[in-house]
Amino acid sequence: MNSSERRLKLMLLLQQPGKKKTVKELADRFGVSRRTIFRDFNALEEINVPVTWDRYSGYGLIDGFKVPPLMFTSKELATIMVGLNFVKSQVDEGLVEDAKGVELKIKEVLPDELKEFMTSLEGRTIVDPYLKFGGKKKKGGSWYLISSAIAQEKRLQFKYTTKSGDTDIRKIDPYILVFYEDHWNVIGKSHLRGEIRNFILESIEDVKILEENYTLKSELDVEGLIFRSEGSSYSIIVQVEKSEMERLEGNLPAKIFKKESVGAKLIKVEFEFDNLDFINEWLLQFGNKIKIEAPKELIEKRKELLKSMLVN
Repeated sequence: MNSSERRLKLMLLLQQPGKKKTVKELADRFGVSRRTIFRDFNALEEINVPVTWDRYSGYGLIDGFKVPPLMFTSKELATIMVGLNFVKSQVDEGLVEDAKGVELKIKEVLPDELKEFMTSLEGRTIVDPYLKFGGKKKKGGSWYLISSAIAQEKRLQFKYTTKSGDTDIRKIDPYILVFYEDHWNVIGKSHLRGEIRNFILESIEDVKILEENYTLKSELDVEGLIFRSEGSSYSIIVQVEKSEMERLEGNLPAKIFKKESVGAKLIKVEFEFDNLDFINEWLLQFGNKIKIEAPKELIEKRKELLKSMLVN
């Protein structure tokens, strides 16, 4: 990180509300010496940035001072483009339109050099082309209202349509938004049965933020929420060729809790999953490089699926 980039980030850090920072904290944060931080303060003061100091709390900026927005480096702007293009690849048409709006606003205030840089990347940074070009865009679940409820820790009420086509009103404490391969989910505590549940955003309608706050009993365990085991989960055991292990670990919609080598070429993998039909079809992408060891129900489903795929 060069000195100009560090000083910009130093301004942004000092501008944040809350606890002020000591020189030691700032030096540790940026991996530089205390003397370098003092030099940075002097440089900021030379350009009229009002750095303040309090002997009891540390350094900050005068209340009301705002750092000019969108002072990006080209690397930061390229990172933003990757993020925006990921959002524009989504099947949720609301997310796509919002990402396009953000992109236009950023372009309006960028200096010409960076504006040209952003425009040149716009059509040449493609994230997940199968989603971007392959699927029809859908209306999906008022993601902004859901994210707002999560931020405020307020309860949600919405109309939900299950995979079987049944529709009813649900009330939840929303905890996290999660993207799984090709769709977004909100995970939270359902008031119907008092259990943690996933709700697919495109199956959600008529979202309302209720004037009811919820309180978390302990710190949110995001990993535990995503990879939790249901009472109806099956223990899945498969043998995977080592050449496919990285792809399996990177994409498996479950947490592997046990793996061990089986000979020179195979790894035995164990995880839990509650939907045998889904995981059966998902594992099919690995062809004969994966062999199912358990449970018996999954082995039978694999036989039935392969048989149904053949033309009589």
